[in-house]
Amino acid sequence: MANLTEKSGNDIQWADGSHHLKAVTDADTLPKLLAANAKAHPNQVAQREKDFGIWNEITWSQFNDHVAKMALAFKEFGVVPGDVVALIGDNRPEWVWGEVAAHANQAMSLGIYRDALEDEIAYLINYAEPKIVVAEDEEQVDKFLMLGDKIPSIKKIIYHDTRGMQKYDDPRLIYLADVEKIGADILAKNPNAYADMVAATKTDDVAVLCTTSGTTSNPKLSMWKHSAFLGHAVNYLKADPMSAGDEYLAVLPLSWVMEQMYSVAWNLVARMIVNFPESEDTAMSDLREIGPHFVLLSPRVWEVVAADIRSRMMESSPWKQKIFDWGVERGIAALDRGERDQVAELILFRALRDRLGFSRLKSAATGGAAMGPDTFKFFQAMGVPLKQLYGQTEGLGAYTIHKWDEVDHNSVGYPMNECTISIINPDHEGLGEIVVSHPNLMSGYYKNKEASEEAFDDQGRFLTGDAGYLDDKGHLVVIDRIKDLSETSTQTRFSPQFIENKLKFSTFVAEAVILGKDQPYIAAMICIRYPIVSKWAEQRRIAFTTYTDLAARPEIYQLMREEVERVNETLPEAQRIQKFVLLYKELDADDGELTRTKKVRRSVIAEKYADIIGKLYSDDERVDIDTVISFQDGTKQRIKTSLKVENLSQAPKAAEQRSLAS
Repeated sequence: MANLTEKSGNDIQWADGSHHLKAVTDADTLPKLLAANAKAHPNQVAQREKDFGIWNEITWSQFNDHVAKMALAFKEFGVVPGDVVALIGDNRPEWVWGEVAAHANQAMSLGIYRDALEDEIAYLINYAEPKIVVAEDEEQVDKFLMLGDKIPSIKKIIYHDTRGMQKYDDPRLIYLADVEKIGADILAKNPNAYADMVAATKTDDVAVLCTTSGTTSNPKLSMWKHSAFLGHAVNYLKADPMSAGDEYLAVLPLSWVMEQMYSVAWNLVARMIVNFPESEDTAMSDLREIGPHFVLLSPRVWEVVAADIRSRMMESSPWKQKIFDWGVERGIAALDRGERDQVAELILFRALRDRLGFSRLKSAATGGAAMGPDTFKFFQAMGVPLKQLYGQTEGLGAYTIHKWDEVDHNSVGYPMNECTISIINPDHEGLGEIVVSHPNLMSGYYKNKEASEEAFDDQGRFLTGDAGYLDDKGHLVVIDRIKDLSETSTQTRFSPQFIENKLKFSTFVAEAVILGKDQPYIAAMICIRYPIVSKWAEQRRIAFTTYTDLAARPEIYQLMREEVERVNETLPEAQRIQKFVLLYKELDADDGELTRTKKVRRSVIAEKYADIIGKLYSDDERVDIDTVISFQDGTKQRIKTSLKVENLSQAPKAAEQRSLAS
């Protein structure tokens, strides 16, 4: 580790970006920027949406017209400056139209994750008190109707997919086409009505409310002004340039900070074309059709893509498997030398990128959580221009990124323009808390003055709560959440996240939770990647019925033991996993075990699986399970099974543990 404790993005040679800066200077709110694009480039494509297999184009002029009609109707429904408009559903153009329409009313938009359950929705609605919600379809509308009078602030529920809606007669429901007709009628009487609204918007208006990840409690709502949202987009585009006409596929939830940056801010500032997939299930095939110039996927999605590639190779001929293994080995070896292997490129990687839809990529990114270095190096060797990002919702998403010629899988790169990263309270190795300052940080948390004040230090810097250090090059290296950094009872320091990421590079591991704080050794709870492990089992004629049954099979335990041992070989002896258990179910956000961005809620895991954790630190070789799990559709299933505790080495017996602790 280096002794460097501060790094400014102003010291880095980024791209010019003056044309983007001029655009947001001339039009300093989202509605103004949209109107300017519609005037200057009326017939250029702004968005596309795939419907019934056909990509439907939306020009800048059409985009602006939809927003104008919705905005005027919102005003007619009683939306006034300072109000909130909520949005929920899949990634759709209508979401973005509704968002900018809210901003034209000097109101704030609030995105809700599409898979949010009723109690989560009730909390957010009653906290933010929106008058209007733009809900995509019957599935989302049902959630609000089921809440009934528990969400009194909602006056209108706007839907834009009519399937299944004919059976409802709730007076709050209104079809989007009817909403736009109200706006069109207002425009017919007063053609300047919308232009006057746009002119009244101010750059210091709070435009967007975005939920934080909520790893420890209910999410807070970060507030962003137009000036911050657009200003940070400009600085980001200096670090990762995009141009008008570049293609992007919106595959991550629009309620997430990073998708807001790309599908809304970059779309308006750089005029990058945003493509909306037909459904979540078709996203990867739609990506292949578009062949985007830029893609952002979460680490979990990159891990799934890597696992899927390996899964497909399992079904191929032995000869193809040998070619794949040979090509990957050569590619990674060349990457370690700072080179590209042209033979592997010709024989393997070029075709593989084309198959994935990555042939035209100018840039690719991962962010939102840590990615295992093995996964990162795999895609880099393939020729995917993958870079790591780092940031938080409060910092408007990413504010560090790799430079093109300095990609390092161990780091998250340099701070962007106007951004300064500092390490406070460093230890003797330089490891301390990461704090960030830049002019486009959040304005604070909505309706939460106390938490807003606690989020910043006395110099106005945001306290991330993450542990990291700056290396000799000035790259930021992120280790883990400070509160999650752990130490065993034998004084061995370790990062649970670091070990978990190594495990999840395995084709067969979907999720892992590393344990060991104040315990004599490190242990793990592992979830198998069911689609791939089940395929592996079928090929070997191993009989099973359910996830629970498969995870309990001795052959699967042996398979996972080999995977854990592979990871152990890369770790210091004191940090190696001594015991593990395969969980009887996948960790699920609906059960509160993961956040909506798929981060582990460790406090929930510790409480919910306390019995299993206790067995991992006892002499018992099995854990008896008798529990009931609930599904999203309301059905329940009783699970009665016995889990094996796999001991990879002779971990100390309970009596020895007590002796060591004393």
